[in-house]
Amino acid sequence: MKKYDVIAFDLDGTLSDPEQGLVDAFIYAFKKMGVTDYGDRESLRRFIGPSLYVVWQDEFGFNEKTVVDAIEKFREYYNIYGWWDNKVYPGVFEMLESLKAAGKTIVLATSKPEGTALKIMKLFGLDKYFDFMGGASGDNRDHKWQVLDYSLNAVGADRSKAILVGDRIYDAEGAKKCGIDSLGVRWGHGSREELENAGFTYLADAPDDVADMLK
Repeated sequence: MKKYDVIAFDLDGTLSDPEQGLVDAFIYAFKKMGVTDYGDRESLRRFIGPSLYVVWQDEFGFNEKTVVDAIEKFREYYNIYGWWDNKVYPGVFEMLESLKAAGKTIVLATSKPEGTALKIMKLFGLDKYFDFMGGASGDNRDHKWQVLDYSLNAVGADRSKAILVGDRIYDAEGAKKCGIDSLGVRWGHGSREELENAGFTYLADAPDDVADMLK
């Protein structure tokens, strides 16, 4: 395995499990928008990770205006109740500690709105391991590749020595578009089939495997 100096991390499904709070917020938004055929809680897990602007238009036929309205409803719930209904995956703190001790530059690249992402990182004390934390802005920085590009530029990363760690196909696609390698984690919200077909450069089963591979 080649040596990487800059390690970018996804947030949802990679560092922390936001399922409870996010799914509650999805259900709240759909009910407010009059959507009744959104499926069960298990099926709503597929919305954890990608930009909601894109998938909600594709899945429910929302136009540009109604998808904005739906996301506003989602945030009515999530920004008050949902964001803290979250938990860090076992082994994540040890993984970050190990990578930091190895002298790696660590950045966050999440499709979650940056302000919310920073609150979550600070809530759990994850922020102390990160040299830069980037999230979506709503003004041409919503897709994973746009946020990743932003975070890599912020630390002047040599992209031949950078890698993104994530759990969904959107992470693999974003990394490829930014010209860097990717590592898919099997403990997140991506299915085994999705991870194996997403085009990740590497796959890992647990946080300590990530640390061992990238040190």
